[in-house]
Amino acid sequence: MLSCAATGLTLLLTVLSSRLPLFDSSPHVLLGDPPPHFSLRRILASSVLRWDAFHFGNVAKSGYVYENEWAFLPGVPWVMRACASILRAVDPSKQVAGAPFDWEELMLGGLLGSFVSIVSVEDLYDLTMLHFHSPSIALLASLLSLLPSSPATLRITGYSEPFFTFLSYKGMLCCARKQWLMATCFFALATTFRSNGIFLCGFVAWGLVVEPLLESKKVSLGRLLYAAVLCTTVLAFFVWYQYQAYRRFCTGSIAPATWCDAFVPSIYTYVQAKYWNVGFLRYWTVQQLPNFLLGAPPLLLLFTFTLQYARFALIPRLAAFASPSSAPSTAPTQKASPFLSPSIAPHVIHALVLSLLLLFASHTQIVLRLAASMPLTYWAAAWLLVERPNLGKWWVGWSVVWGAVSCVLWAVFLPPA
Repeated sequence: MLSCAATGLTLLLTVLSSRLPLFDSSPHVLLGDPPPHFSLRRILASSVLRWDAFHFGNVAKSGYVYENEWAFLPGVPWVMRACASILRAVDPSKQVAGAPFDWEELMLGGLLGSFVSIVSVEDLYDLTMLHFHSPSIALLASLLSLLPSSPATLRITGYSEPFFTFLSYKGMLCCARKQWLMATCFFALATTFRSNGIFLCGFVAWGLVVEPLLESKKVSLGRLLYAAVLCTTVLAFFVWYQYQAYRRFCTGSIAPATWCDAFVPSIYTYVQAKYWNVGFLRYWTVQQLPNFLLGAPPLLLLFTFTLQYARFALIPRLAAFASPSSAPSTAPTQKASPFLSPSIAPHVIHALVLSLLLLFASHTQIVLRLAASMPLTYWAAAWLLVERPNLGKWWVGWSVVWGAVSCVLWAVFLPPA
């Protein structure tokens, strides 16, 4: 119920803010003149057609026409087209044979993210219960997830974040239940929405290989092979996606694209570097300082918690494993903190890797959108509230204020995207 209310408030604030003068009038140009009568469809579509939604919508309408569009994986366009087909099926006025989807239909299709984001809160509660065995921590983490650092892109827009978060949580939940095949299916689907989905195979590898190794100092060849097959399955779509681009731009062409001769030819990394200047330390310029400041709160939270966990839980456990004289154990935690559970180790490593990539080799403010896909964000926030309540109150205050401000900025077409 609270999750529904949070989604409703986010949608209301964004719709109201979209009535303000826009920094970019592209939504009005693409959608055309508004109908003479009240149209909820038009209001919703015109409120969510911003930033990346243009790219996803154009891919859904026309396929991959422009080179830069290959930075946007097809998961969201597939959802947009599927939902637009359903909307057209129930609207007799739109049932024209062969007629292309219009922007209004596609943007409304992207609103399916509102529903999956509601389910994600329930999955986070279940996942937290499995790892911490504490209803109070599970409830606290779930409540904190209602205050994401980018509520518009997580809850109401045709972006990849709500779907990626939903599928990531489902896969992580399956891993916690040792349902490895189901987890792999969810992670593989997540990879159709965001490229960083390839890192999710680490949860499967940890559960099938690393965890048994730490517990008993041995792992069977069968488990190694099974883990390899499942991890390959998670990676398969992204590899296939790159291969399709290679066939299109590099084979049978008089003038192959420049990236075709790279050691590992990847159109994804090429367009990210060419059109968005993504690369190691490329974003580290004085002009980008405001974006670093915008992304600082979630990054500081993630780095603080991951380093705390590594110091008092992960490193002692690895040291105990490496010591020939010690029996396998899960290593004691500092003051028996419930937030240093051994089972969240893969979450900590995953969050640390992504945070480092975002800090040194990406548009750093994107952490505002990606943080929600990592349950560790909310576990770290819960840890802050329980063990460092003064700082925890600052986090909650920042989340409320920035969440509201970000909805307004997004609705009027201002950064961060």
